[in-house]
Amino acid sequence: MTPSVPTRRSWHRPALAVLLLGTAVLYLWDLGASGWANAFYSAAAQAGAQSWKALFFGSSDAANAITVDKTPAALWVLGLSARLFGVNAWSILVPQALMGVGSVWLLHATVRRSSGPTAGLVAGLILALTPAAALMFRFNNPDALLVLLLVAGAYCVVRACEKASPRWLALAGVAVGFGFLAKMLQAFLVLPAFALAYVVAAPVSLGKRLLHLLGALGATVAAAGWYLVVVALWPAASRPYIGGSQTNSLWELVFGYNGFGRITGDEVGSVGGGAGRGWGSTGLTRLFGSEMAGGIAWLLPAALLALGAGLWFTRRAPRTDASRAALLLWGGWLLVTALVFSYMGGIIHPYYTVALAPAVAALAGTAAVQLWRLRAHPAASGLLSGGVALTALTAYLLLGSSWQPWLAPAVLVGGLLAAVALFFATHLTRWAASVAAAFALVVLVSGTGAYTLATAATSHSGAIPSAGPVSGFGGRGPGGGPGFGGGGRGGGPGSLLSTTTPGASLTALLRQDASSYTWTAATVLSNAAAGYQLASGAPVMAVGGFNGTDPYPTLAQFQQYVAQGRIHYFLGEGMTMQGTTGSDAAQQIAEWVASHHEASTVDGVTVYDLAATA
Repeated sequence: MTPSVPTRRSWHRPALAVLLLGTAVLYLWDLGASGWANAFYSAAAQAGAQSWKALFFGSSDAANAITVDKTPAALWVLGLSARLFGVNAWSILVPQALMGVGSVWLLHATVRRSSGPTAGLVAGLILALTPAAALMFRFNNPDALLVLLLVAGAYCVVRACEKASPRWLALAGVAVGFGFLAKMLQAFLVLPAFALAYVVAAPVSLGKRLLHLLGALGATVAAAGWYLVVVALWPAASRPYIGGSQTNSLWELVFGYNGFGRITGDEVGSVGGGAGRGWGSTGLTRLFGSEMAGGIAWLLPAALLALGAGLWFTRRAPRTDASRAALLLWGGWLLVTALVFSYMGGIIHPYYTVALAPAVAALAGTAAVQLWRLRAHPAASGLLSGGVALTALTAYLLLGSSWQPWLAPAVLVGGLLAAVALFFATHLTRWAASVAAAFALVVLVSGTGAYTLATAATSHSGAIPSAGPVSGFGGRGPGGGPGFGGGGRGGGPGSLLSTTTPGASLTALLRQDASSYTWTAATVLSNAAAGYQLASGAPVMAVGGFNGTDPYPTLAQFQQYVAQGRIHYFLGEGMTMQGTTGSDAAQQIAEWVASHHEASTVDGVTVYDLAATA
């Protein structure tokens, strides 16, 4: 029992224009307030703007000492933007916001093809007003590009299912493959859903469906694997060290530290985690916990209800039914990704949940419109009414009483009233029913919308931002208080998770004669190096990479660089090993510098002039 997909009405195009314009304003307004946002990636974009090799490999510095601990597709976008428009906060953050607008547009286009333009508009609105989406599309982590590419892949799958098109299916594989180059194996979490939707719904024989899937898999491997092959074949001596690996191997990074290690918790070189330690409790309730919930949980229960209701109402539909294919696609995306996030024992951060946002939005938006069309059926009206009430209750619990205490009860009362009105909508006049539907939609997005506006109104910085009216770990909250990891380490302005701009005297010192050295300075930890590099504009070597546990450079290599006069200063007093695994080369280097070179203090930072005693 599924309604036919309606044609586009005259008001749909203007409504889409308003949606996209509103999304652009939301994601672009006061974007520069976050400054460098995640300085770790901003410094890499700066390096890519100065060096084509640094751009290709995703190096942390233009002298190509070490890469970031990700594949570099997102940095290609940011680095090219910085080349075109200069290295500044806007040139780095605007591309992310535009990816957000593109994701909303693509989600609308995808849902429209299977469920109609109204459902597409509602789904796009929900995505735009998801706090985790507003956070990541106003920030410079790789998640923005990942979401855009995965939604593009979903669009291609829907097109492929319509006429059993191997070309569209292969394009979906290419989109996911490039998503891999943005954030590695996480991109592949949608593949089971994509394959299931096509193998069930494509209007062609089973043999051809499987053959088309095999071709799409080949396209995925080619789009993802070419870069791995190039890096593996490139002479190690003429490229930067692969950050995040212990063996200078991108393959190890992909399948180890940033791959299966995230699932098992066995991440060599990880600081603070390892074997499930330090990243929160696992289980089905994880996404509703205090850290994750604010970003994604607002319509998550409603989306799960929508999935079950949709599969029930399409149970007798033909195999090729487009509505059920869409449910399999978005439902599979949601369930697989949510289960992995819920049970992974390694590094996980709340903003990862942005990967769930398109599926939640598509399911909730589709169900809201489809159940409204079927409201004459008692089960449909009951599910629609129950979904609105459930969403209002979820928002009430998430909002609590500590932030805008009036909002939670207002949303709950409004939601219950809207639920009652929807349940009796068939007994209302057409005008009154339309008013009830519009009011229900407002209630549906009021909680998540308010929290999204608070997210957009708050500046975010550091390595682990969080949605809502606080900046999150590694940054500063609205009251200016330091987040986790704030302040300096060993006399330096940065730490494992945060970066602070150095003082004027130190910045001037780093700029002085910088062109005479390969690296104007070296320091332990990538975030500390990023702050110095962004301020000075000159390459700064990140000893030990992001965690300080990468075996680059070794003590012997560092001593050679110093003897050759390639490093001017060493900044900070070093570090003590924070993890139980990984290399202690950074600690050895810091101890050697401290015992062989004279220290001074500039702007509160310990400075060793390596050139003076080389």
